[in-house]
Amino acid sequence: MSNRVVEGRMVTPKRLAELVEGEKPLEAESIEDADRDCPECDGNVISVGYMPSVTEFVTAYKCQDCEWAETDRD
Repeated sequence: MSNRVVEGRMVTPKRLAELVEGEKPLEAESIEDADRDCPECDGNVISVGYMPSVTEFVTAYKCQDCEWAETDRD
């Protein structure tokens, strides 16, 4: 699925990556279910893979209900 509701707003994959990264990515893959619950509110967690730079690929995890997020860099 390409768009999802996150914290009450519809977001695209690039916008989701930007929410987590703080900057717009070069590219972003489709948003997917992460098959895990948020450690803060037990909400649904989704993931998106993206390229913040030409030489890096990151997977971000974001709760759909609260501000919790992390990347596979952590």
